[in-house]
Amino acid sequence: MSNPPRFARTSALAALAAALLLGGPAVAASPASASPAVSSTVTVKAVGDICYSKLPSQAHDTLRLIASGGPYPYPKDGTVFSNREGVLPANSSGYYHEYTVKTPGSPDRGARRIVTGQKSQEDYYTADHYRTFDLVNRSC
Repeated sequence: MSNPPRFARTSALAALAAALLLGGPAVAASPASASPAVSSTVTVKAVGDICYSKLPSQAHDTLRLIASGGPYPYPKDGTVFSNREGVLPANSSGYYHEYTVKTPGSPDRGARRIVTGQKSQEDYYTADHYRTFDLVNRSC
C-alpha cells in the first residue's frame, strides 16, 4: 500500500487553522482555494503534542516505514482512518490513514497507532486506541 497524498498548506488551510486555533471565522483567500468547504462552526477536541524523541522506538520504526512506502507488517496498515471518535480535526473521508505501532509482548496489533493526515509531517500518535492523540513534533 502506498502512502496517502500529503499536500502543502494553502491559504485556505492556513485560514482554517487560524480559525480553529484563535476561534475566529474561517475565511478562504478565494473561492477557488476553498476546497473542500469547511464550516466555521466545526468543533475540534483538543489534541496534544509529543516530541519525536519521546516516542517509543517502535513508533520511529513505523514512521520510517510510512516515509518509505512500506512494506507494512499488518494488512490494515495504510487503510483509511475515519475519525469516528471525532478527536482529530474534521476532514473529508480518506484524509487520514492509520498504521500499527508494534507493542512488544502483545499477542495482537495492540492499541498503539500512527494516524497520518495529508499535510507534510501531519502524524498523530495514540497509545490508547484512538481515545487521545498527540501530534508528533519533529523539532524536539
